[in-house]
Amino acid sequence: MNKQEKENFIEDMRGRLQKAQATFLVDYQGLDVEAMNSIRTELRKCDTEFRVVKNRLLNLASTDTDTASLKEYFVGPCALAITYDDVVAPAKALIEESKKSKNLEVKIGQISGKIVDLNGVKRLAELPSREILLAQVLSTMQAVPSSFVRVLNGVIVKFMNVLKAVEDQKNEEGS
Repeated sequence: MNKQEKENFIEDMRGRLQKAQATFLVDYQGLDVEAMNSIRTELRKCDTEFRVVKNRLLNLASTDTDTASLKEYFVGPCALAITYDDVVAPAKALIEESKKSKNLEVKIGQISGKIVDLNGVKRLAELPSREILLAQVLSTMQAVPSSFVRVLNGVIVKFMNVLKAVEDQKNEEGS
């Protein structure tokens, strides 16, 4: 790349990193082209970019972004998984792919500027997907009003039972 291409690349990458919700740094040394394409395919399914970037360019591009917190880990051959939306799905995909290939190693990640080590990424991968978490939150939110309605309905039913008992008692006294 000439100097102008490098500057354009750095600006483009900086824009991507500023929009990113999370980035994961991966050591890919020893992977063949087929394995790299498999990883890219799996990450594309969860709307995640997988880029091999020179450390020097990545260091310059990450300035003033949340990914800057990972600068000390830009050592050796590194690839970057960049996600803009769901954070759990790419973590799952990377952990699954690292189980399949002994040469793929997740080094570290960052979520909104907070560093997440390998154990944190593994715990993140164990979480249910975003859709399942949203469904759980929604069911919890629905449970409160429906329980409230059941309680109010119980009060009305009990009140109606008391009125019915009073009516029955009046009818017995009147007969």
